[in-house]
Amino acid sequence: MKTTDANSANGRMHPVVLTDFDDTAAAQNVAEMLLNQFGDPYWKDVRQSFRDGHISLKEYQEITFRNIKADRATMQAYVKDHANLRPYFRELWGFCQSKGIHMAVVSQGLDFYIQAVLDTEKVGKVPVYAVATEFEDGEITYHYNYTIPGKESAGNSKGFVVESFQKKGAYVFFAGDGHSDLEAARVANVTFAHRNLADFCDGENIPYHPFEDFKGILVAVRNYLLNTQK
Repeated sequence: MKTTDANSANGRMHPVVLTDFDDTAAAQNVAEMLLNQFGDPYWKDVRQSFRDGHISLKEYQEITFRNIKADRATMQAYVKDHANLRPYFRELWGFCQSKGIHMAVVSQGLDFYIQAVLDTEKVGKVPVYAVATEFEDGEITYHYNYTIPGKESAGNSKGFVVESFQKKGAYVFFAGDGHSDLEAARVANVTFAHRNLADFCDGENIPYHPFEDFKGILVAVRNYLLNTQK
């Protein structure tokens, strides 16, 4: 059941916290940071084609990173120096760890840069559901392991990940910022939204909490636990 009220949740459902990465867990869009630094100068034209609906996010990502002028180590070193996580991410991770709550990053971004930021912020054990990459001879191979059956060409689906946990009895808290987060927001039990996702949720009458950092989610999950223990 979709609700923004964590206090009304069924006490038999265990909480799970899932968050988008670029512009949500991370304070920056790390993918675009890399493209600005190392990408083809025309990568923004490809992005516009995606925004106009002419190509999928999967296609946009593969096209732009195909032309990037850096190896994995160089890109990871760059994001370690220039990207950071939003406030209270580490505190939320620590709380979830202490309570046995599964918390993870769910992203349509690329695993190598996500992991680099998490490692730098000393939360490298946070699970990551993202596009898996392999680097060999200057080429990147992409693996999409979280796709909707029959819609593999669309790439990973955050909604699929959310529903996978719900089928196991989870009450899912989700945070995101953009169009790729909308399908997750439609099915998550509690959504925290900002930027474009907040506008999309308003347009579809999807209830959500405003997102600025992870303090609000920390409070919501803590309250959820307190109420289910009554």
